[in-house]
Amino acid sequence: MNPVRQIFLDTETTGLSPEAGDRIVEIGCIEMVNRRLTGQSKHFYLNPERKGNEEAIKVHGLTDAFLADKPVFAAVADELIEWLRDAEIIIHNAAFDVGFLNGELKRLKRPMFHTVAGKVTDTLLMAREAFPGKANSLDALCKRLEVDNTHRTLHGALLDAGLLAEVYIRLTRGQDSLVIHEDAGDPAHPKADMAADLSAFDLQLIDPTPEEFAAHEAVLADLDKASKGKTIWRNAVA
Repeated sequence: MNPVRQIFLDTETTGLSPEAGDRIVEIGCIEMVNRRLTGQSKHFYLNPERKGNEEAIKVHGLTDAFLADKPVFAAVADELIEWLRDAEIIIHNAAFDVGFLNGELKRLKRPMFHTVAGKVTDTLLMAREAFPGKANSLDALCKRLEVDNTHRTLHGALLDAGLLAEVYIRLTRGQDSLVIHEDAGDPAHPKADMAADLSAFDLQLIDPTPEEFAAHEAVLADLDKASKGKTIWRNAVA
């Protein structure tokens, strides 16, 4: 089985519209292979060759002065493309980042981003399907899925790519097994993706104390009263 290579990608930009001439000022990427973060990453600050938008700078903190001596996109394009090539690229709100990457590639007369990536996965669309009607920003998902983002005071491409990796892992964690294997997804362990066989475990049964049993019965009685006698377990016993 070929290894599954996924890359979490995020960008920061001078504004909201590549069509209006806004440019990328930061790219952050983090690699995962077979659902394990490898520790490999790519990170670039870029000179956008234009002034930044004040509102955008408030978001990411990358000033014109800071970016003045950084490389332009053309100088890092080959390195970035080769590192991303054929991988599944995972992005939150992919249309935004891919639009900017295509804008940069178009200026260089290079093939568009879909010819580089093996696949593009949008976690915003995944989150909207999983949590319809709820806020699904990266911050909202971090809170909902208990990913610690307390150190995120400003947006940063590499930082956000790391948070996205944690969100994605939790968002896609299977519910087939009660046991989470350390080697999940590892092709060297052919049973890694199978549901756990719990028959090998000696499960100890502990009877409740009389006080615990009485408290449990009181809770069931309250539920039965609240449902006006329609609780399933009472009907099943009857």
